[in-house]
Amino acid sequence: PYYVDMNQDLFLQASLHSSDPNLVLFVDTCVASPNPTDFRTVTYELIRSGCIKDPTYSSFYSPYGNIARFAFNAFSFVNRYPSVYLQCEVVVCRQNDHFSRCYQGCASRFKREAGS
Repeated sequence: PYYVDMNQDLFLQASLHSSDPNLVLFVDTCVASPNPTDFRTVTYELIRSGCIKDPTYSSFYSPYGNIARFAFNAFSFVNRYPSVYLQCEVVVCRQNDHFSRCYQGCASRFKREAGS
């Protein structure tokens, strides 16, 4: 466990350990939950499909493509839960493949209405 005070900035880093230097990481989705085994019932989205959902979330430059750095402000779930758990999905792409998910950024998907 990592203990922080409310509203304290929490800095995180994801790293890929690979012998291939031409791979890069992209933080696609991060969801918080008070339950370490349930990330669907009571959740809080920090980032979803590359789109920032929490105004305190920010990504930081890393000189290495195999490292993704980001931060957000610590929070609680209505003071009813003593812990908050984080589950993140990262995407691994080929460096300089500008058609890959890593280079698309926010991928908001719009639902279309079915016509008559």
